[in-house]
Amino acid sequence: MAAELGFDGVDLTVREAGHVLPAKVEQDLPKAVEIIRKAGLAVPMITAGIVDTSSPNAEAILRTAGGLGIRYYRWGGFRYTYDRALAGQLEELKPKVNALAQMNEKYKICAMYHTHSGLGQVGAPIWDLWYLIKDLDPRYTGVNYDVGHATVEGGLSGWVDSLSLVEKHLRGIALKDFKWGKNAKGDWAPQWCAHGEGMVNFPRFFQMIKAAKFSGPVQMHYEYPGLGGADTGKDKITISKQELASIMRRDLQFIKAQMQKAQLL
Repeated sequence: MAAELGFDGVDLTVREAGHVLPAKVEQDLPKAVEIIRKAGLAVPMITAGIVDTSSPNAEAILRTAGGLGIRYYRWGGFRYTYDRALAGQLEELKPKVNALAQMNEKYKICAMYHTHSGLGQVGAPIWDLWYLIKDLDPRYTGVNYDVGHATVEGGLSGWVDSLSLVEKHLRGIALKDFKWGKNAKGDWAPQWCAHGEGMVNFPRFFQMIKAAKFSGPVQMHYEYPGLGGADTGKDKITISKQELASIMRRDLQFIKAQMQKAQLL
């Protein structure tokens, strides 16, 4: 289905309840990769449940992925507590990040820290993530820049500054869109929507990506309502396969058109 829609590759989740269970990565990841490559698609990256070197099966995941020629994995999950200074917490994280960087180099694979938005998320403002990785080799430790989350955190121009700040370590980009709206409690919150229908400035974003000479994996995230449960990771959906495919193809065509305008395709 991914090939029919026009995608170039698949990002497999190697985490609990994912495509490949971490405990079975050595047996199942090679099988999944073989199936995908036979369909004519690449597997440039995986999304792993790795926070640091102590995460369950971390080394087995990196060893297996690296051996299959997968050069990137999505990494992350550090969180702040607000009962003590954030600066001190960042200093405590540095040894963990450095140790993971060493493991990445061993298996010739690059960790891309995924940038989320929200309270307590290390990497949400992005300057903190830059501080953690700025002295590390970007071949093995980088950023998976989510422009949707970055726009939530810095809607006017903050995302422009954050993207510029991590340009040297930019290894992957994730695409989603949103609008501000009120949730069921009446609180203002990001509401994910179809690509091109929200606040994300895709034309400027792709211009900056072009200028940065970016060449890593580009991921489409479908997380908005109306996808029959696919938006929340359900393994059974409530709309037809054809309807879901039509929605996904529409968004993909929009993104490809934006990338072509920026001379990225």
